[in-house]
Parts: sequence; C-alpha cells; structure tokens
Amino acid sequence: MTAPSANQPAPPYVLVVAVAGLVADRDLLTEVAEGEFTTLGVAGRFLTVPDATGLRRALDSVGRDPSTVLVVLPGPDPAVRALMAVEGPHAARTVWFDLAVTGPAPVAAGSAHLWGRGVWGLGWAVRHAVYRRRDPAIRIAYGPHPEQWGDLRLPAGAGSASGSDDPSATGAGPAPVAVLLHGGFWRSVWGADLMDALAIDLAGRGYAVWNLEYRRPDRHGWDTTAADVAAGLDALADLDRLAATGHAGEPTLNLDLNLNLDLNFRVDLDRIAVIGHSAGAQLALRVAADTRRPALVVSLAGVLDLAEGDRRDIGSGAVAGALGGRHDDLPAVYAAADPMARLPVGVPQLVVQGHADDLDLRDFNRRYVASARAAGDEVVHLEHPGDHFSVIDPGAYVWRAAAAELDRRLNP
Repeated sequence: MTAPSANQPAPPYVLVVAVAGLVADRDLLTEVAEGEFTTLGVAGRFLTVPDATGLRRALDSVGRDPSTVLVVLPGPDPAVRALMAVEGPHAARTVWFDLAVTGPAPVAAGSAHLWGRGVWGLGWAVRHAVYRRRDPAIRIAYGPHPEQWGDLRLPAGAGSASGSDDPSATGAGPAPVAVLLHGGFWRSVWGADLMDALAIDLAGRGYAVWNLEYRRPDRHGWDTTAADVAAGLDALADLDRLAATGHAGEPTLNLDLNLNLDLNFRVDLDRIAVIGHSAGAQLALRVAADTRRPALVVSLAGVLDLAEGDRRDIGSGAVAGALGGRHDDLPAVYAAADPMARLPVGVPQLVVQGHADDLDLRDFNRRYVASARAAGDEVVHLEHPGDHFSVIDPGAYVWRAAAAELDRRLNP
C-alpha cells in the first residue's frame, strides 16, 4: 500500500449548506463555519437552501467541481434526508451533519455522517470534510459491522511505486505504527474523526497510522466495545489483505481515488504505539493489559480511574452508562476495565495532560501515574499548558512534547 503523494492537493473550497427548517440560529452557524475556514486556511461560505430541490442543485454543483467539499445540515424534512443516500460524484466529498441526536443514518458510499454534537460539532464536520480531502486515508473494514473500520494513513514515501518486491527499493523498512483510539465518554455521537488531525501529523512524522472506529457501548454494550478494540489491533497483522479485499470480500473504501495500493508495504509490529484520547485512553490501557502487545501506550487526557469516576459522576454518568451500571453493582466489570485495577499493565506508558483540563481528570492522571510506578510500570508523565483538546492538536506544545517522547522511543 502506498502513501498519498507528497504533492498534496490544493486546499479545497468548503461549502456549508443548511436547509430551511433546521432549528438553529443561522448567524451563529455562519460564525462557527467561518471560524473553521480561517483556522484551516481554506476559503468557503455558508449557504441556506429552501428545500430538497435547492439541496439537489447544490449537490449537483459540487459534483461538477472536484475542488469543493460539502458539509450539509439537512434538518428533519424526509425529502431532504432521502438525498443523503443518493449516489453521485459529490458523495465522496460530502459530510452530512445533524445537530441533534438522530443516530446513524444511511448515506451514499464515500459520504460521512456525523450527528448529535450540537452547534459546536459543526466545526468538527468542517474539519473532517477538509482533512479527508486534503490528506486522504484508506478506509479498511476489520469486521462486518458498519462501525468496524479504521482509516489508514501511511508515511510519505512508504511502499514501492514501482511495485518491486525488494524493500530496499524505497530506501525504508517497515514503519512504526500508531493506533489511535478516540474519546467522547464512550458515546456514539463522537467518532474517529476527532483524531484526524493527529493522524495526519503522525503520518508526517513517519508512522503508519491506524485511526480506529469501534462500536460504542451506549448502542452496542461494553463487551462489544472491548472486543472491537482488540479486533482492530489484531487486524494490523493482516492490513495488506484487508486493504486489497476488504473484510469478507467487501471492497475497501479508498478516500482518494488517485491513491494506489501497493501490497509491498509492511508495518513494524514490534513498534506499535496505542494512543488513546480521553475515554480512548482507558481502552488503550485495557487492550495493552489484556495483550501486552504494544511497545508503548500513550494516554492523552485519559479517564484513568473508572471507580472514582463513577463515584464522582464524571461526564454526567458517563462511566456507569458505558460499563452498564455502577461500580458497586458491577465490581468484576470494573476490575477488568479500570486502568487503576489492571496495574501493573506491563507495557511502557506515556501519560499526557493539559494544565487547563478538568481537575478531576488531572487528579485521576496524577494518582494513576503514582500507582503505576509503585506497581513497577515504566511511566513518563507530562503536564503542560493546554486543555482537554490541546493534547490532540498538532499545533499545541503539549502534543509536540508528547510526540517528541513518542519519537524518542519508537522512531528515533
């Protein structure tokens, strides 16, 4: 499998379309969208259309212009929502975004659907639309469910453009691997797109990046979530076959149709870092404790004390909601899942936190580091200026410090 060309496409033009009937202040939506345009360094505009006919015209227009990506806020009209599943040249450049908690909706192949994040979530939708066009990934299914997939981004120059079987033809050996596990308090409204920027940054640093989606426990149960993370990690040994054929023969979704797959590419399974943000850090430590396979586990603003998190009701009951009940009622479930209860993990760890993060999370992290070290685990602890999301912002010092430590260990 080859990485995207070093000659990245020109920045896309972003069209954000809201359909009349959407319950939201248009000026505020415009403000959020335009703020993201500025942050991302792209041009764009916010447009309101009256109905399904107006949206159909916008889809057709974008389909004729390959330089434009589209973010659509469809609202509740059934005639409008029916267009979400319509195939066409626009589909691979379209992100559908519902402000409300709608649950997943069927969309055309290549399109994305984000939902349930409120007005703030529009910014994430714009980012996702831009990132997947500007720095495309290869989406590979590791299981039959629609939420069992990973986005693979490869380092520049990975693989062999000539198709030679000789690894020396590219001047590089197998790449270290960064497996990304997103957070969001284990709730389905949040997804792997949260880690897009980090995935792109890590690929630029020379890693093969496997940004994993998994079924969340609010819709599928805790055991399913844990099993998906383990299956996604196992899939690393078979990425070349999965990229060529997909799971059970289903086709792989190539998010850049100009991206060729070179099956000579290999990843270094002895240099795997599992990197989790927030709730994803708990999942990272769980799979590390279960398998002892990663060379390093990285916790970015992690939820690292589930029992105390349940007692303090963090995230409005997020821990109990994910695990299926309170700690006192499900002690065995918590014992298997709680990073505090799994010590020693037996894998080197990097625990990273922003000074401006939630005080309870900072408390969890500090106590976890002390307990892990006392149990004999090797742990590096970094606290730097930043908030809960600075740790997944490539421009933030706290992430750059974490990446430097990651590089020192796995990619010197």
